[in-house]
Amino acid sequence: MGDTAATEAEVLANPRRGGLTRVIRIVGWTSIVAGLLILGFVVQQLFVTSWFAEQHQEALSEEANEHFIESEITEVEYVPPPPGGTAEDVSGGDAGGSATGGQALEGAEPRTILVESEPETGTAFAVIRIPKIEALEDGWAVVEGVGVRDLKNGAGHMPDTPLPGAPGNAVVSGHRTTYGAPFHDVDVLSWGDIIEVETALGTHTYAVRELKIVKPTDVWVTEPRDGAWLTLTTCHPKFSSRQRLIVFAELVDGPNYESIYA
Repeated sequence: MGDTAATEAEVLANPRRGGLTRVIRIVGWTSIVAGLLILGFVVQQLFVTSWFAEQHQEALSEEANEHFIESEITEVEYVPPPPGGTAEDVSGGDAGGSATGGQALEGAEPRTILVESEPETGTAFAVIRIPKIEALEDGWAVVEGVGVRDLKNGAGHMPDTPLPGAPGNAVVSGHRTTYGAPFHDVDVLSWGDIIEVETALGTHTYAVRELKIVKPTDVWVTEPRDGAWLTLTTCHPKFSSRQRLIVFAELVDGPNYESIYA
């Protein structure tokens, strides 16, 4: 009791010291509150968003199954592009004409490939499975679009690229640390590992050919390729968007494989 009274007396006797004490107290409480807010934000980003994304997966899987049933599947003429050329996007839309890469390869006979109707932006139309990655063994829904809202629900297909299973370069992006983090462990993939994508046409099987780390501005990774490819893109390193981790995989089996690679 005496000590407390003495302390208060000292503070009253030294207003400067009392002001410093109040400042320290305010800074301390502010730091505690800021720390709690940061911790809450981290928990929300890493766990809450993932919980909601995982809850949405069941509904998205059902939506993808509906797309499998309702999608219009048509046959189009496909002529392989000349050496150094690239196949046109035959992922859907108007399938009334032939699909070539500019000038057709001289002497090449037209082939027939299957195409499905293009999905609407934001809707689930495919399921991606990667046996080597436990979280993707049972599949993760793929939606059309790579906007913020699209990637909150599932992996997202880049609209300006072919759909999986079609000639060219189908690009699919996904989060690595938030919203379910479907591509969290794609860095463990190596040459020959299998990636399966199920669409209305059936199951397209790809084999990993290369992993590459690039800058976010290296959009060349989305450019067309000869044959049929699947390109996965995600942030790198984990918990950062400073770079991009790219997985290039080549079609090795599926409904259109023989027509594309014959």
